[in-house]
Amino acid sequence: MDKIHVLLADDHAVLRKGLRVLLEREEDIQVVGEAGDGLETCRLAHALQPDILVLDLSMPGLSGLECTARLKEELPQMRILILTMYDDTDYLRRILALGAEGYVLKKALDSELLSAIRAVHQGQMYIYPTLAANVWKDGLGSKTIEQAGELSDREGEVLKALVFGCTNEEIAKDLHISVKTVETHRKRILEKLGLSKRSELVRYALKFGLVRWDN
Repeated sequence: MDKIHVLLADDHAVLRKGLRVLLEREEDIQVVGEAGDGLETCRLAHALQPDILVLDLSMPGLSGLECTARLKEELPQMRILILTMYDDTDYLRRILALGAEGYVLKKALDSELLSAIRAVHQGQMYIYPTLAANVWKDGLGSKTIEQAGELSDREGEVLKALVFGCTNEEIAKDLHISVKTVETHRKRILEKLGLSKRSELVRYALKFGLVRWDN
């Protein structure tokens, strides 16, 4: 079994130790390194080339935001999962706009963090569920529909769900349509927007205001 290689970055050594113990109990996850500040995080990310960087926002040297911006330019193939105490939609918006693939609160259950790591590794977005539920206002407005290539109402619904990390199966269940239909909508959305994957879709949605956030 190919393991998910994870780099842990947090300035609290006790927390890092606890996370390492948690993650290394899993057969499919291996912690390849730990960093206690932003500069060390960037150095180890280059040296170790992990699949996923689990990163705190509050880091000495370089902040989590600065690390994300830098590493997404230098190591675009590495996925970044933010693990933070900040239950804040502004931080969430900014970190997703920089290219991070996930945002989890430190109060999350162990199972939620493990689910987030696996989802991000599979190319999905993961946002802490209660935060995702609170930040969505009303999806798409008339002006942004034009910017989004005249998406249909149904495509707008699918877009909203995709941005917040829902699987095709979850979208099908919520919208009372088949998984195959969801896949077709997803393909058409990406074609209309000239994109190729979900992470690009999220950044596009943020850039053009397709997602409306509470402050």
